[in-house]
Amino acid sequence: MDFAFGELVGLLKRPAVAETLLDVLLCAVPIWVAVMIGLVIGWSWRPRWSGLLFLGLRSRFRLLWAPPGFGARRLWLAFTALSAFSVCRRLWCNFKGKDVIAAGEAEAEPPVAEDRSVAGSITTSGTSPEDNNVVTEKDLEHLLHLLDGKIGDAGWQHQMERSTANMTYQAWRYEPEEGPVVYRSRTVFDDATPELIRDFFWDDDFRLKWDHMLAHFKVLEECHDTGMMIVHWIKKFPFFCSDREYIIGRRIWESGKTYYCVTKGVPYPGIRKNEKPRRVELYFSSWRIRPVESRKQDGQFTACEVTLVHYEDMGIPKDVAKVGVRHGMWGAVKKLQSGVRAYQLARRSDAPLSRTALMAQVTTKISADGAARLGDSESGSEDKNGAVDARKLNGGVDWKLMLIGGTVVVICGLQTGVIGKALLFGAARRLARK
Repeated sequence: MDFAFGELVGLLKRPAVAETLLDVLLCAVPIWVAVMIGLVIGWSWRPRWSGLLFLGLRSRFRLLWAPPGFGARRLWLAFTALSAFSVCRRLWCNFKGKDVIAAGEAEAEPPVAEDRSVAGSITTSGTSPEDNNVVTEKDLEHLLHLLDGKIGDAGWQHQMERSTANMTYQAWRYEPEEGPVVYRSRTVFDDATPELIRDFFWDDDFRLKWDHMLAHFKVLEECHDTGMMIVHWIKKFPFFCSDREYIIGRRIWESGKTYYCVTKGVPYPGIRKNEKPRRVELYFSSWRIRPVESRKQDGQFTACEVTLVHYEDMGIPKDVAKVGVRHGMWGAVKKLQSGVRAYQLARRSDAPLSRTALMAQVTTKISADGAARLGDSESGSEDKNGAVDARKLNGGVDWKLMLIGGTVVVICGLQTGVIGKALLFGAARRLARK
């Protein structure tokens, strides 16, 4: 018992835990505002007999204006005032910060057109991606390792299986003890070629039309010998999360009619890391594209199979991320299906291909035996860039233990009256620090 209590005290003494608890409590402001609005509306529509009840409780309500000691009412008022002040200050700082950042970028970069498609203009540097070795055969080995299902003792858990008139979709997930959840999916598009799907996934100009989460992209570097690229993405997230920034290195290997497309997060000193949008450093999203027999089973390979392996650390607790993925997966797949069919129609016209789609046609050729050899070599050793080496993702923080400890602290604090002092101290410390 003493050991557990000591561990709990040691956990609560960490500055990150205290700040996280304070942020969680401050997030309750919208709920309190809704409650107050409900009280105002309910009081305005009150029946006449409620006036008698008000007269009986008027003496108690007076305590709100001059509460004795450090009681619950004064704590509630102080907490509400501090929360509202903190939220307003953050909104104002973010608003001013965006103006400062935008002004700095305008001075550092040459002016460009405001059209979203121009955001994908090519910016090459003196050092090519091939010299930096941002995406190598080790990453291809890791993809083949995950495609074969060789990812630990526990098997893949089936998550979803849906279909439409011209598409079938299956999804699995693997939950390591540490690190993000690894997702694997198999999508079969009827009446589609591997070359079309390859260009579709690489075409960031067209992605802006169907992927509404993508707010901005820019090609930072490219290598015309290997097809390797470094791209900059900014993706929009829901209002309760900040946007995410990605620096992605990508490359395609070709083996006959099969394409192995590897994309992963890479460092790039040329772009400064800011607080917002939040940069996602651990990112691996790669897929295999190959022709398969259609569902008609007529012996014709007129369908295209896409097997995707994806994991990333978005800075969100694992359980929260799983819930979001589970509820939004099928909607994202339907948007993907609509984007593929729209891309098919666009390719039938005489419109020229975008620069990123042309880069998808520059691949690295490997033989079928070479792909099998790479997969076998990866199965004998753990990949250093994979989900197995993910202790750094959550910083060693156990979110479940943090939730339990936070609940205990809140309950004890409400009974002893120490939460108000902690809130005042935390707010003062944040103001002094900023």
